[in-house]
Amino acid sequence: MDHNRLKEHTALPMTVQGYAADGAGVARCDGQVVFVKGAVRGETCRVYLDKVGRTAAWGHVVGVEAPSPARTEPDCPYYAHCGGCCFRHMTYAEELEAKRARVQEALERIGGVALPHLEILGAERVLRYRNKAQFPVSDGPKIGFYQARTHAVTDVEDCLLQSEAAARLRSAARAWMARYHIPAYQERSGKGLVRHVYVRTNRRGESLFCLLVNGKQVPRESELVEALRVAEPGLTGVLLGVNEKRNNVILGDSYRTLWGKDYLDDLLCGLTFRLSVPSFYQVNPDQTEVLYRKAAEFAGLTGRELLLDLYCGIGTIGLTMAARARQVIGAEVVPQAVEDARQNAARNGISNARFLCGDAGEAARRLAAEGLRPDVICVDPPRKGLAPDVVETAAAMAPSRIVYVSCDPATLARDLARFRPLGYLVQRAVAVDLFPRTSHVETVVLLSKLNTKQHIEVELNLDELDLTAAESKATYDEIKAYVLEKHGLKVSSLYISQVKRKCGLDVGQNYNLSKKEDAKVPQCPSEKEAAIMEALKHF
Repeated sequence: MDHNRLKEHTALPMTVQGYAADGAGVARCDGQVVFVKGAVRGETCRVYLDKVGRTAAWGHVVGVEAPSPARTEPDCPYYAHCGGCCFRHMTYAEELEAKRARVQEALERIGGVALPHLEILGAERVLRYRNKAQFPVSDGPKIGFYQARTHAVTDVEDCLLQSEAAARLRSAARAWMARYHIPAYQERSGKGLVRHVYVRTNRRGESLFCLLVNGKQVPRESELVEALRVAEPGLTGVLLGVNEKRNNVILGDSYRTLWGKDYLDDLLCGLTFRLSVPSFYQVNPDQTEVLYRKAAEFAGLTGRELLLDLYCGIGTIGLTMAARARQVIGAEVVPQAVEDARQNAARNGISNARFLCGDAGEAARRLAAEGLRPDVICVDPPRKGLAPDVVETAAAMAPSRIVYVSCDPATLARDLARFRPLGYLVQRAVAVDLFPRTSHVETVVLLSKLNTKQHIEVELNLDELDLTAAESKATYDEIKAYVLEKHGLKVSSLYISQVKRKCGLDVGQNYNLSKKEDAKVPQCPSEKEAAIMEALKHF
């Protein structure tokens, strides 16, 4: 195909067929996929082509010839330039369907998971739901958000997703910078001072402010504190965060309290959590409770289970389930988060939860050393999902259920496909919209350990089998001998059990478990799997 058939900086009519992961409309023109910013599924638009590649093009809507009933007028004056939201030009119902379809398509195409119709749980509140704001700063001063796919800052006086307190504190900081000529940080040169303005709020209406700077102090600190306190009566603390590295990391390496407290307390699922500036905490508390309730439902706790909470952060998921579990063990690689989790457990009087600093492998070793095995594992990894060894380690611990909370449908689907040959199949899945008007969506999935007696139904015509009782089952030693004689390959009982499990055949109780302390289970190579399959057919 000649990709020059589409020309940059020209406008063409196109019909939008669906949505991409970033919320852009997807159309096809002259055999190429075109990603269209500001489009709504089903409508015919006039699209200006900003960029044309070999197999795809990118453009934006300059006119709507046949509008969709789902199209609405954006309610934000910054929507055309700010890169934060992508669905403000359509109804919330259409946005939910776009997100639901994205998750279902990823589960089916990447994960091989067939679901009749995935459910998505929408939010009651789509404005002012965020409890944390991180505003980049540039010359002007401009304090707002990056434009899409750039580091150019759009100066935003008020974001409709953020709290009104965040808007007031942002305006006070901008006025302070302008009045005292405080320089913004320059990414290209590494010069300048103010990098980001950070505001965290809680459900009680309290606020915590942090100025992230390229240095250990700023001029006129007392004037900054005074301006912020006047602007926001609910302010409880002002901090200075130090980040002197040449990078695009937002948070600092150290913090200094200029006034008040260096933390906020917030209520979630009836528990109190203490939040410092760097603490990971979901930004939409209302929908987080919806998400955690669904995760708890999938976990199916009765009070007798040991729950292993991987990527536990400050302990939110595990602690909210602790009342329904015999014991909760959380694992997290960030030392400060582990300490916060322990303090959160103590603060809420939870005595059946403990937290260790380490990854999934370390958690498996610690549990094995204590003679413990988790009944349920909950994972809530970052956007990149689970590393292959984490999938293998989780499966090797042989929990009856795995609850997977994900913020990225593609990596979730990839990991679900990795769990399948290890004996874990998807039973239920629900999408939850934690971030209305943006492209992000959460998903919670229940995986159950395959039980051949309960889950596999096979209809057999015994007249066609012609088996005697002695021929119907070969021993592991017979299979090993056959493979060695026919193929010259040595195979282990572990490999045989893995192939039998794929075929839905019964295996010995411990053949599928590693006997090593690190609990990493090797997988049968394809060459040996084919030889074992032939042996099974022979016997």
